[in-house]
Amino acid sequence: MKLGKIKALALISGGLDSALSAKLVQSQGIEVLGVHFLSFFSKYNLEDFEDSPAYWSAREIGIEIEARELGEEFLEVVKNPKFGYGKAMNPCIDCRILELKKAGEILKEKRTQFIITGEVVGQRPMSQRREMLKLIDKESGLSGMVLRPLSAKILPLTIAEERGWVERDKLYGIAGRSRKVQFELAQQFALKAFSTPAGGCLLTEEGFGKKVSDLIKHQPNFGGSEVALLKLGRHFRISPKAKLVVGKNDKENKKLIALAQKGDWLIHTDNLPGPTGLIRGEFGDQELNLAGRLIAFYVHKGDSPEVPLILIKVEDEKIERTKAIALSRGDLERLRI
Repeated sequence: MKLGKIKALALISGGLDSALSAKLVQSQGIEVLGVHFLSFFSKYNLEDFEDSPAYWSAREIGIEIEARELGEEFLEVVKNPKFGYGKAMNPCIDCRILELKKAGEILKEKRTQFIITGEVVGQRPMSQRREMLKLIDKESGLSGMVLRPLSAKILPLTIAEERGWVERDKLYGIAGRSRKVQFELAQQFALKAFSTPAGGCLLTEEGFGKKVSDLIKHQPNFGGSEVALLKLGRHFRISPKAKLVVGKNDKENKKLIALAQKGDWLIHTDNLPGPTGLIRGEFGDQELNLAGRLIAFYVHKGDSPEVPLILIKVEDEKIERTKAIALSRGDLERLRI
């Protein structure tokens, strides 16, 4: 096979390392195609992907890129990761294995010869140890097929190197957490469109991770609609089987209303400025009253301690009117997820 016909598939995260890795291979005359994987926990989706760092990173280095969704399969990884979680609720090893499995399918679909990733040996303590990279490749069925240009010189030869598709001497042997060499390369290639490491995954954020942990504990069979709620508002566990989500602003209030489904109740203030709340789960009058008191906490109450509220049952648009006295801050914080 002639070198000019060699194509590689690069996993583009939106960070600097994946962009540099694709650029290093591209600079050897190899056509590089990009793919970015989206999950329910990504900060972007298919609709706004062209606003994402991954899209603009690919544009800057001059490669085509597609976004692919991991879908429900990734939810199972989050619920029960074979190799555990990172510092938050990030199942990085299992996630990488799934991404590479999907990349292997795209490899055949696009008729590319090998895969490029931006991983650096020792940069992350969980998923980027030398032995873990080997395990990830094996578990994904891609042993020898994954080239990591930034650390290639300190890793075993890949098929791309053995067959002379890429010149190993033009790759790097970076290890550890220092990013000095990467920033020098970014300057050399004039790259500016990149995000911070792990900046695109909500699962790496401690506060979001607490919400995910709570969801797994109380609703282990959750789906995509529950994850969509996690991205909005303030969350309160009002009973073992029910929670309240309170919008932080008008935009979030509207999104909560749009996400409401059969079985949910919505709570609004009655002729007063204030947040919208959405109750989901199994609940009765006691939980509805508690939710009302939580909403009342965020309302300017004027002369009366009671806040007028409207409760709407989403299923049949049944409306109830009530009044609630705000919870104390201490009681509210004890319920906060």
